[in-house]
Amino acid sequence: MLSLIIPVYRNEASIPELLTELQGLHQALTGALEVVFVVDGSPDRCHALLRQQLPASGLNATLVLLTRNFGAFAAVRMGLEQARGDTFAVMAADLQEPPELVLQMQAELARGQADVVVAERTLRHDPLLQRWQAQLFWAAYRRWVVPEMPPGGVDIFACNRAFRDALLGLGESRSSLIAQIFWLGFRRASVPYERQPRRHGQSAWTWRKKLAYLADSVFAFTDLPVRLLTRVGALGLLVAGVLGAVVLFGKLSGLIGVPGYAMTLIAILFFGALNLFSLGIVGTYAWRAYENTKQRPQAVALRVDRFQSH
Repeated sequence: MLSLIIPVYRNEASIPELLTELQGLHQALTGALEVVFVVDGSPDRCHALLRQQLPASGLNATLVLLTRNFGAFAAVRMGLEQARGDTFAVMAADLQEPPELVLQMQAELARGQADVVVAERTLRHDPLLQRWQAQLFWAAYRRWVVPEMPPGGVDIFACNRAFRDALLGLGESRSSLIAQIFWLGFRRASVPYERQPRRHGQSAWTWRKKLAYLADSVFAFTDLPVRLLTRVGALGLLVAGVLGAVVLFGKLSGLIGVPGYAMTLIAILFFGALNLFSLGIVGTYAWRAYENTKQRPQAVALRVDRFQSH
């Protein structure tokens, strides 16, 4: 049986079409489908609509309501924990990824040649500005975090039970679920697809969330900021040495009669700012390490309802 995990946040308008598409998947898989909806503290009526319509949908479904908005990755992890299938897949509720993609990933897993299948975006049917922002974001992600990340990025995937268990065994908080997929290794395959236009509403994936996601990934998977600080510190020492030599030469040659107030102030401000910035970077790593020692759950379920097909 395939367990399909769908995080839900501000997708009220998509619910009717989503259930229709899922009924088609249910038939294509001859009933061997379990759908796990995880409502991630959505402020609209997503949970009420699903709880009302799922009993008559004919789907084997689990509906999880989180106590608040924990984020898409935490919602996916909660769905993976609640799922009871043999293979697992993740799908967005906004229908920008075609549901047929789930069947392709399931078929790839059934071949037994891969433990995890990622869906690679080859084309986006989004507005020009959104496409440009996405290209810039994933280019930075490939450059600084996961070099093997596909150019179009990855949002959805499918995996077998062994990979699911290994993924859930990574208990670190403030991390990137997608980067963890590549970090784990295993046998990996990919399925290309074209991202469809958004049918309803607006994306909640804002620039603020993108930057936070990139920061989480950088601090969780690379020491790039620390290495950059080391290089900047070395450059600062070189600049300070050169300036010191210039000042000493000027003093010995009589070119400098009065100590330079401007040079002293600039040097103090530069190295003071560098020191404060360095403390911020190192403090971020220390805080995230401290967060992981708390071992708090990444999401908390308020209620779980299960529905059986008839």
